[in-house]
Amino acid sequence: MPATAIDIGTYAVKIVTADPGPTPNVIRAVEALNPYNVAVPTDDLQTEQLSELINNLIFDNKLPHTDLRLSLPEAVVSTKVIHIPPLTDAELASAIGWQAEQHIPIPKNELSLQYKVLYRPPKTDKQTLMRVLLTGTRKPLVERYTSLFTNLGIEPTFLETQILSILRSLGITKTEPPTLIVSLGATNMDLTVVANGEILFVFTQPGVGALLTKVLQQAIGSDHQQAEQYKRTYGLQPTEFEGKVRDGLLPTINTLVTEIQKAIRYFNSQTAQNNPLQRVVLTSGTAQLPGLVEELTEKLAMEVLLAAPFATATGDIPAQNHQVFAVCMGLLMREGE
Repeated sequence: MPATAIDIGTYAVKIVTADPGPTPNVIRAVEALNPYNVAVPTDDLQTEQLSELINNLIFDNKLPHTDLRLSLPEAVVSTKVIHIPPLTDAELASAIGWQAEQHIPIPKNELSLQYKVLYRPPKTDKQTLMRVLLTGTRKPLVERYTSLFTNLGIEPTFLETQILSILRSLGITKTEPPTLIVSLGATNMDLTVVANGEILFVFTQPGVGALLTKVLQQAIGSDHQQAEQYKRTYGLQPTEFEGKVRDGLLPTINTLVTEIQKAIRYFNSQTAQNNPLQRVVLTSGTAQLPGLVEELTEKLAMEVLLAAPFATATGDIPAQNHQVFAVCMGLLMREGE
């Protein structure tokens, strides 16, 4: 039975319908501008506006919604990897509330918490700590977000964070080198380190795609729509538009590079010197900025790749903009976890 995955971004809403599983068979992929520039509603008006937008997209495109899968942006989620003495599942269930109080900055009465054991050492190993992924968000926020769909008579099958969906879409295995995944959205940059197939940490930084458009608009004296078009068409290419677009974007790109370098240094300082980060994988819409891969490859002095979320997919795969659908494809690849 087909499933439908929805990723609401501040710039666009992405929807993919497919036969789900490790190798999804894509039936339809839709990307539509989000005129409200809000991914998670905070009041009744925004809830009503986004509900109407979602309703129109689902029914205008005749998309099935009996198995509807959703993601939450990292900007409204607190994700932490904690290291604690080894516990059984029962002991961890009893202790997880206290652990969350120490690591998740959300009041207990508002906290919606999920956790997953990433690594539990053998019972004979008394020295190594177990690693647990904590994911917390505010219950009122989750309730308002899901109401976008329940107001339409649609009950979502599940809701998970964007980072988990993106990681699944990439299919990084334990045998692959330590990797920094950089998700470049319209309003945030999410940095996730994966080593031995396991999440080690997640950082979120504000301002990426929309900020680039704004600074370019000021640099070349254009309106917002034209600046957005120039950014997407010319990007960081020095020979295009006399290099004016590149020059306008470069200061913000350099700031982005600095944040990525900080994440690389932090990981390398926390791990053995013989296992440093070896590559960067870019995903989400701003990853497609012309010339960005080449710019980052030069400045970071390491391999930089674009994510390929349709690598294992079949069916009606879109001709372009693959990176924007990474979250949706990860949602569709989820099986009984």
